[in-house]
Amino acid sequence: MNFYKELELILETKSPKEKIRKFNDFYALYKAGSVVFETNYKAKEFAEPSYSVTCKTVPPQDVPKRTNLTTKEGQINLLHAIAHIEYSAIDLALDGAYRFSHMPKQYYDDWLEVAADEIRHFLLLEELLHELGAEYGDVAVHNALFEASQKTLTLLERMAVVPRYLEANGLDATPMILQKIQRMPKNAMLEKITATLHVILDEEVAHVKKGDIWFDYACEKEGVSKDVYFEIIDKYYPQGFLRPKNLNIAARKEAGFTCKELNFMAKKEVC
Repeated sequence: MNFYKELELILETKSPKEKIRKFNDFYALYKAGSVVFETNYKAKEFAEPSYSVTCKTVPPQDVPKRTNLTTKEGQINLLHAIAHIEYSAIDLALDGAYRFSHMPKQYYDDWLEVAADEIRHFLLLEELLHELGAEYGDVAVHNALFEASQKTLTLLERMAVVPRYLEANGLDATPMILQKIQRMPKNAMLEKITATLHVILDEEVAHVKKGDIWFDYACEKEGVSKDVYFEIIDKYYPQGFLRPKNLNIAARKEAGFTCKELNFMAKKEVC
């Protein structure tokens, strides 16, 4: 089996169930050493996200709000929004492995492992949606993560934007969701959502850390300082660090962020 060609086929697969099946088959062969890296394979740019058939896409501001988590509708909207992040993250991890050739094998090991984790997270969330009588695709979604993958076509920019900015933002957002749920009257579904979010949060730290390692690698390869991170984020997200951010300091430090970076993001000394 050819590495890049098979990843391209998986990335273009529209059905979530079929995409996951194809990846599992591929990943088993990869771990068994039965996949060949082609030489001079040219990665393509994708015109639309793989979920375009499954989900209706709208601008981010038009995605349904998940304000009241004590209602079934609010719980579905929350679970669907996070499931969409995790589904998009499957393709982001696969695209990271697919798009950048001639990297150390550990690079491909890392991002395929991330893809496997994101699949597991997606399936956990999909199971809760099913319990509520909903499916992935029932709620409108945005294309922000897909668009990020199509803009960042160098390793340096991809590692800065996807794991060290977008995914790292999830390290800050998830604890706030958990705190909001904790203040609500307990019920079985909220307890299941809480348990699932804890699994995702714990494992996303390692994903951001992988991004940090390969961002350092790209900085060294290009002969630039790690401070270029803020220039890259400002290029794609000019509002990204204008205001102080409510940071998950412990998780971000574990994931490789320096105190200098965290103090800049928080606009005060936090470590």
